[in-house]
Order: sequence, then C-alpha cells, then structure tokens
Amino acid sequence: MRVLVLGGTGAMGEPLVRMLVERGDKIYVTSRRKRQDKGSVHYIQGDAHNLSFIKQELSKNYDAIVDFMIYSTADFRDRSKLYLNSTGQYIFLSSARVYADSKKPITENSPRLLDVCKDEDYLKTDEYALAKARSENMLFESDHKNWTIIRPYITYNTKRLQLGGLELGTWLTASLSGRPLVLPKDVGKHQTTMTHGDDVARAMAALIGNNKAFGEAFHITGNEHMKWREVAEVYMEVLEEKIGSGVEIYEPETSKGLSGIMGNSAQIRYDRTYNRVFDNAKLLSVCGANFDFTIMRNGLRQCMTDYLNLPESKKFNTLNPVFHAWLDKSTGKKCSSRGMVSTMDKLKYFGYFYAPDLMAALKKTIKKY
Repeated sequence: MRVLVLGGTGAMGEPLVRMLVERGDKIYVTSRRKRQDKGSVHYIQGDAHNLSFIKQELSKNYDAIVDFMIYSTADFRDRSKLYLNSTGQYIFLSSARVYADSKKPITENSPRLLDVCKDEDYLKTDEYALAKARSENMLFESDHKNWTIIRPYITYNTKRLQLGGLELGTWLTASLSGRPLVLPKDVGKHQTTMTHGDDVARAMAALIGNNKAFGEAFHITGNEHMKWREVAEVYMEVLEEKIGSGVEIYEPETSKGLSGIMGNSAQIRYDRTYNRVFDNAKLLSVCGANFDFTIMRNGLRQCMTDYLNLPESKKFNTLNPVFHAWLDKSTGKKCSSRGMVSTMDKLKYFGYFYAPDLMAALKKTIKKY
C-alpha cells in the first residue's frame, strides 16, 4: 500500500510508520522541516495545514491517508470531502476526550460531550474535544464510508509522559530543578488510562487496509487504569532511584489556580476530573482477542527511566517561568529562577512571582493590541 501520513513524527506516528514499513508498505510523511528519506519512508517537506500543499499531494493517488493533524471545525470542513474523495481509506485521529463523563466503562457508543453537555459557554467554543467531535460528525454524515475514526487517549512514550494536565517538559523539569511534582487532589483521585504509543500504532496498523474498519470509530486505549495519584507515585519512585533522594509532591485541593495559569481549564473540567476507564471489545473484535497492551505501570516506569538516561533530561531550557513562579509562590518557596536559561524567562519568573496580577493584565493588554 501507498500510505500518506500527515504529521506522523510524534508518539503514535513514528512507531506507526516503522510498523507499516515492516509489513511492506510505502510510506510518505509530511513534515515542516526537511528530513532525509529512509528506505521505504519518503518525507515530504511542507505544511499539512496548507490546503494548496495538500491538494497537490493528494493528486498522487495514495491507498490510505493517516491524519494526525489538529484542525478547527472550519478547517476540517474545508478538507473532509477532499480527503474522502482522494483515497481508498481515510484514518482520522480524533480523541477519547470526546466522551462525556461515564460511571460505566466507556464504549464507542458512550455519549460524547458535544451531544450531552449543558454548558452553553463551553459549547460556543471550538475547544479540542468539541472540534474533534464536530469533525467526526462530518464523517458520520458523509455519503462516503471509506473513513475510520481513531480515538486514542493519553498516549505516552519516552519523550511524552503526562501528569494530570501537565506535559513532561513542565512537571518533570520542575522536579529536576529541585521543586515538587504538582498534582491537584481533584485530579489525583480519578482513574486514568494511559496507552503506550507503540500499542496504539500496532492497533492502527491492524485497522489500515482492513475492510472491517471502514465507516467505524474505535478508541485505542489500554486495558488497565490507575488513579492519577498512583501514576505520580510511579514517577516519584523512578526519580528517587535516579537522583538518590526523596521527591516531594504538592497537592492543592483543586486545579483552579494551576489550570488558570496553564490555560487548560476545559481539559481539566471536562476530562481530567472524570474517571477514564474503557471497554476495548470493539477494537479486539477487529484486531484479535490476543492483542495485548503494555502493562501500564511497567511501561511508565520504563519510559521514565529511559528519558532520564537521555542527555536532554539534564537541560532546563524548557522551564515554564509562569508555571514555576506560581509553583514557588503557592508552596511558599523562596523566589529562585534556578534553571531559567534566558533573561526574558527570568524577568517573567520574577514578574509573575512578585506581581502576578499586574503581569496577567499586561499580557491581556499586549494580546489586545
């Protein structure tokens, strides 16, 4: 098969490309930066959000398109028919964040936020979960059935390990610079499901070119679940083994302050404070009952260990000055810009530590003009 992968250089894309090559497919991957071709993997330099660029590429007759890109509802409306008309199978990467809260294990037929949420202000936005669900609707309502919707949930690998609503570059660099891990209690008490990127890729590979996947949606999620507090404990165990001393954790009662400075209030309210437990029966009916997932605790430990062995884990050039100012102020720590590389980051840190309201007002004023 000739497979076009849009944005396939992340936690799911890289292992998927490798697996498709191993089974004999010819892979073409779009990338913003120039990359060297490797065997059956051909890189196409260009912006996959650029419609003119995409139209040019789709004229080359691909058997399947795997789309890892993130679109607004309006952007996807401009290209959904184009994709469906240009290939034998279009694989749309949605997200299991589309689902509403559920007291039962989530199936592909469980209610979505877009369909049941009563928050009118939220529904007026095009927030990630809503944009994904609206894009799904365009496929559901299409006359074509050559699409497959994939809904992964919190995919991790060596360079992507989340803690609640925080990415690796935020929570881990804080700990490595002598600060505590941060996990609000309203998130920490809830169950989450985290899936190794290789497992998601294997399942996707099994769906590409599979007639049973046409016109269907599948979530690809691990079989296990843990409380976020338990996930934090796994990270802490590995950190303590590596740095040789105890690691503290800061657990404010709610996520309000943290989500406010991180700008992810909707993600916290409509996902991380839900129990995310999934029923994989539909996926296994297509991929086979013997399809297995990496044991969650083992996978997280291994990826955490592998990351700490990388040279880049010793660098602090990804420190978020606003987050660290909030953290130090919230925990009563002495003001310290330790780990900040640039002068601008240091200035932001001191500004948000001593005058957060003034800095927030300045940011709004600058954004306005």
